[in-house]
Amino acid sequence: MPKVFLTRLCAVAMATFALVACKEEQQASAPAARPPAQVGFTTVSAESVDLTARLPGRVVAFRMAEVRPQVDGIVTRRLFEEGSAVEAGQPLYQIDAATYEAKVKIAEAELARATATLNSTRTKLKRYESLVKTNAVSRQAYDDVVAEEQENRAGVSAAKASLDAAKISLGYTEVLAPIGGQIGRSSITEGALVTAGQAAALATITQLDPINVDFTQSSASLLRLRQMFRTGERSKGTKDALPVTLNLDAIDLEYGKQGTLQFSEVTVDETTGSVRLRAVFPNPERELLPGMFVHGVVNQGVIERGYLVPQAAVSFDRVGDPFVYVIGADETVIQTKVHLVDAAGTSWLIDKGLSDGQRVVVDGLQRIRPGAKVTPVEVQRPAAKTDETAQKLSALN
Repeated sequence: MPKVFLTRLCAVAMATFALVACKEEQQASAPAARPPAQVGFTTVSAESVDLTARLPGRVVAFRMAEVRPQVDGIVTRRLFEEGSAVEAGQPLYQIDAATYEAKVKIAEAELARATATLNSTRTKLKRYESLVKTNAVSRQAYDDVVAEEQENRAGVSAAKASLDAAKISLGYTEVLAPIGGQIGRSSITEGALVTAGQAAALATITQLDPINVDFTQSSASLLRLRQMFRTGERSKGTKDALPVTLNLDAIDLEYGKQGTLQFSEVTVDETTGSVRLRAVFPNPERELLPGMFVHGVVNQGVIERGYLVPQAAVSFDRVGDPFVYVIGADETVIQTKVHLVDAAGTSWLIDKGLSDGQRVVVDGLQRIRPGAKVTPVEVQRPAAKTDETAQKLSALN
């Protein structure tokens, strides 16, 4: 074998050996494949959720009555203490009754005179009834007595009506409370002259227990809510009276008693585009006073099947559509679009895009992408505040 050939053969063998050794060294120094990222998830399930809206409102008296005189006269006494509670029918003022007592006596005398005249005419009529049968008196004379008796009977009725009117006027000299409630200051004192139908009220009575609160809601929100009721996106629930809770803005404190929604106005305010809702609250301690500004949490229907998902689990794509990452059966990540209904503290309420039993990623979102394998670890969802029926949320308006 020629020497040159042997030399070349050795060179090729050495090069091959060096190449193999270099490749093995590179493989040994290459990092090991990364394991699937570990992510936290929570398993979702549908639940019934009460939706509410936080609305501004103003406290309004349940009933209010201005006390006015119904007869003319001089006020002789004031029979109440300003600022006190009064009952319906309680005497408040006494107007000088002497003139009206005299009018009652005059009416009684007129009634007695009319009654006497009627009795005399009836006696005469009985006598003429027997005489006309024997032609002792003319038919014309008998007819005149009949007409006279009818006239006298009408006179008695008129006298009775006059007496009733006089007694009513006498009764009005004692000014009574038209409703029960708390009475304010008196605008007049003893000795003042008052007249029937005067413009100025003697005092004002306000009923404070129960008390009304008027809320305002935009007409657009109300129309949208009614549309949701029609399409079935929300239901009105099974409660006969919709509950309302109240926050006292002046002291930033929740009012301790729950009210009920009574009605919504049928017209829209032209200047604000809002609709008025009225709720009634018990107010035994007189904590709510007319004119106070408050905020109320008003029921806005029920989502029969909704999912509460931590806000950190929801992302938004380039066009602003919300989505979540769901872990599939093969431990791969699936990007799923969802529909957000509402915010509930640190959670979102979702009504479309999820189904019961799905595993939604709530932790480690920055380490995953759609289609990636993951190592799921279940995260305990914090207990939400619930009542016997559903969770309370603050509706978007």
